[in-house]
Amino acid sequence: MKTRITYLQPPSSPFTSTQATLTPSSLKISDLDAAKEVRVTVDLSEVDDDEVRSILTNLHEVHIRWAREQPYGIVSPFGSRVSAGLGVGVSPLQGGDDGDGEGVCRLLRRMFGTGIECANYMDSFTSPPVVSTRFASTSTYQFHSSLPEHNLGEYIVKNICREEGAACAAEWGAADSIDVDYDAVSRALVVSGYWGQPVTPEGWTEEIRAPGRDRDRVEVGLLGTEKAVEAEEIKVGGLLGVVGVDKELKPTLFSFPSRHHVLPREATFDVSFPRPTGTHPTMTISLSPAALEYPAAPEDTTCALHAYLTLPSYIFGDKYQLSTDDPLFLESHHLVALRAVSGATDLEAPDWFVPHWGSNWLLELATPSAGQVPEEWNVTVPLHLRYLRPSESGYRSAGVPWPVVFWACTAEEGTKMGTNPFDRLNLGWDGMFGPRTMFYQVHPSGEKTRHVEDLDVPVLRLEEGGFFSSKTVELGTMAAIVLGLLWVLWKLGSVARSSGRKKSDKEKKSQ
Repeated sequence: MKTRITYLQPPSSPFTSTQATLTPSSLKISDLDAAKEVRVTVDLSEVDDDEVRSILTNLHEVHIRWAREQPYGIVSPFGSRVSAGLGVGVSPLQGGDDGDGEGVCRLLRRMFGTGIECANYMDSFTSPPVVSTRFASTSTYQFHSSLPEHNLGEYIVKNICREEGAACAAEWGAADSIDVDYDAVSRALVVSGYWGQPVTPEGWTEEIRAPGRDRDRVEVGLLGTEKAVEAEEIKVGGLLGVVGVDKELKPTLFSFPSRHHVLPREATFDVSFPRPTGTHPTMTISLSPAALEYPAAPEDTTCALHAYLTLPSYIFGDKYQLSTDDPLFLESHHLVALRAVSGATDLEAPDWFVPHWGSNWLLELATPSAGQVPEEWNVTVPLHLRYLRPSESGYRSAGVPWPVVFWACTAEEGTKMGTNPFDRLNLGWDGMFGPRTMFYQVHPSGEKTRHVEDLDVPVLRLEEGGFFSSKTVELGTMAAIVLGLLWVLWKLGSVARSSGRKKSDKEKKSQ
């Protein structure tokens, strides 16, 4: 098992040598103000779970992304985001014996918890659009589920690090985002957790112990970012060390081209739904002036602003409406075009008839002309709610996660993104672009406590014991169907008798 722990300090945070003390058996960290990433890599044979090992051997690759609903910050080089909840990308192994893919759903429930509604990847998952065969970072099937809390920390402690080591000491339940990756080529399971800030106001204070087995390895980096020479690069410097091997932390300074970049903190967006939402809500994405400024990308690149929507099954867009080239419609909503859509887009089906988890929408957003940037730029996306099951109150709550908003810029031909040790792929939306595209993340506003909008959806109100009780509605529906059938049969009989009399009268006249 290999564990890599990286601390990223902001430039404004001071650091002294007394905050990191390396001994032959451990590394002690004291009051460190920094973001943190813990990355654990194990061979599949080391996972102490026979069922999960059996499921993974029938898959070519699995990419799981979880993000909390509460606001959190990101720093370079960890400058990428996904919508709140659990996102999954799966590519089955050709010739595997997983059948219709029910094993993937069992894996998710076993790792994260039993509250995940998933049948199999044939029915519950969706197939993303293949924009180009060159974009190998797109999984065959995708899935998303609202998951405010998870049990992955307990699973890691019990089945991956086996209740010992630096990975077990990490507070996985407090992580802002977690990634789980597996591919059949390396047969390696990689679990990564990211914390945007320390779990205590004083900072990170912990002791990272040397591994108990010779084949295990614990690497630690105390790093900070500096201004890079090239616009597409990130420059990182600080101290590195291998706990239990190195006698002292070693200074380092290196740079690399990065796929993901972070815009200034002032570049933010907010999401809202004007009330009352009714059954045709409109998502409003409000962008700050800094978010509309062209990113500091290389001069020869072309950039465009995008939003990637993750919509559960009960809410959807009209792909025919959003894919229009009508300039009046697009200008009124500050849209350029619908670039990609996948998932449940049936315009008439009620929610209980939709087997898929929902749908994804990649929209290119319009920006104001140079020198005419307003204080707030609102992009509106017209959406529609499906019929939901009746309730006693007459309303059902429906959560809609905030989209991911970013600038996408084409990189130079010679740029090699694979040299980034902190690279992050398979986010769902990055596979819609070329392998050399750079992304600049717009920060979701931290003014709200959750990056999920709750809608009150009007449904049929059922009152137990009243006229609109569920039993009364069922019996009334059956009675209406029976009466309608009898009426149709009576009308058909009347027509048959009438035609019979007319035929008899004609025969009498002919005689």
